[in-house]
Amino acid sequence: MKDMRVVEALATPNAAADIRVRGWVRTRRDAKDIAFVELNDGSCLANLQILAEEGSPVFAALAGAQTGYALEAVGDLVESPGQGQRWELKAREIHILGAADQSLYPLQKKRHSDEFLRGIAHLRPRTNKYGAAFRVRSEAAFAIHSFFRTRGFYYVHTPILTGADCEGAGEMFRVTTLPIWNETTRSNEEDPLAGDFFGRECNLTVSGQLEAEALAMGLGRVYTFGPTFRAENSNTPRHAAEFWMIEPEASFFDLTDNMALAEDLVRHVSRHALEHCAADLDLFNRFVDNGLMDRLRSLAEGTYQRVSYGDAIEILAKSGRKFEFTAVFGQDLQTEHERFLAEEYFCGPVTVFNYPKEIKAFYMRANDDGRTVAAMDLLAPKIGELIGGSQREERLGRLEQRLAELGRDIKDYWWYLDLRRFGSVPHSGFGLGFERLIMLLTGIGNIRDVLPFPRTPKNLEF
Repeated sequence: MKDMRVVEALATPNAAADIRVRGWVRTRRDAKDIAFVELNDGSCLANLQILAEEGSPVFAALAGAQTGYALEAVGDLVESPGQGQRWELKAREIHILGAADQSLYPLQKKRHSDEFLRGIAHLRPRTNKYGAAFRVRSEAAFAIHSFFRTRGFYYVHTPILTGADCEGAGEMFRVTTLPIWNETTRSNEEDPLAGDFFGRECNLTVSGQLEAEALAMGLGRVYTFGPTFRAENSNTPRHAAEFWMIEPEASFFDLTDNMALAEDLVRHVSRHALEHCAADLDLFNRFVDNGLMDRLRSLAEGTYQRVSYGDAIEILAKSGRKFEFTAVFGQDLQTEHERFLAEEYFCGPVTVFNYPKEIKAFYMRANDDGRTVAAMDLLAPKIGELIGGSQREERLGRLEQRLAELGRDIKDYWWYLDLRRFGSVPHSGFGLGFERLIMLLTGIGNIRDVLPFPRTPKNLEF
């Protein structure tokens, strides 16, 4: 007997005797003298049809088995006379592995709203949409690792617990072992955190960038791929409190190298998805976003434009479009500006570079004009900002000056400044929000629906 997953059974070139499959019943229908069961095990979008003839032991074994039941079926894979399927399993044995009370089981043969399915996130991977989304997510992760590996980048792991605030946003989750009732009793102590686990303030990381820079100063090219956290009280479709980030850092890369790397990464992952997730992407193209496939082909094979921030502001000002937020030099681009540039003006992905220093982080390299820094954002249709990065400031004096301008305590960055004291080199990097990439690949419009178990304000289920 040979065990097969559904994806293997459906792709087999020849009929096969004596195979075993396992999965969950999607649907069951009974004809005059035969039962048809659609079985899915999560390995692909399609189901394998199981046949059980009335009066046979397997038909009796199916008694009561309905949507949601877990089954094991043994039999012969034979050609199917039905349309839309090449193979079906003529069962000789069927075993019920797990029942599903039909009065309680929430997934039935009908379309459920995304909002409803978020409330049963533990079961939604069994649906077509979410099974497809999480398979695409898996393939995209594999594509990212293969991309960096073939370009000589080392996969590194940076801390999740940190005492550094990379972005300076202050929107970080605090981590402590101190009892909550000690907050008031410790208020008169000279150092209220002295008794905490680390003896100082500790937070969940918002980025592994600073540590990745240190690793790049010894390994040359590195990347992180892991969870990051933002304590933003935001309920938009684009934000979550816990999400995954891809952050490469490369020594001897300038801004131009950095932009090319970002563009190549998006191109590679889009191409990989088109090649390896065709059935799942077709589902999204038909039922979620009917322009998805054309957009992905453009991302995989099309041209990536570049425009300076100053020119982008001028384009927006002259567009004749009435935006909710007026585009003004010195202010960050809003999502509506980013999408206009990518979807309507350039009609494809575009990288905006050289932003005003006032709206960017302390570590970005100052340009010679004194007004801007060597920053870059890659904007994609339907998403807006997909990637944000920069050439890092490698000059010790300039970095110390910038930290002072922002009121930062230089002592908190002693090791980061050491990287500029001892063999400093030009280097660059960026951050890619993995969930936004999955939204781009699937057309799904809410970040809660590309995360298996989303963490958002007031939501800590599962």
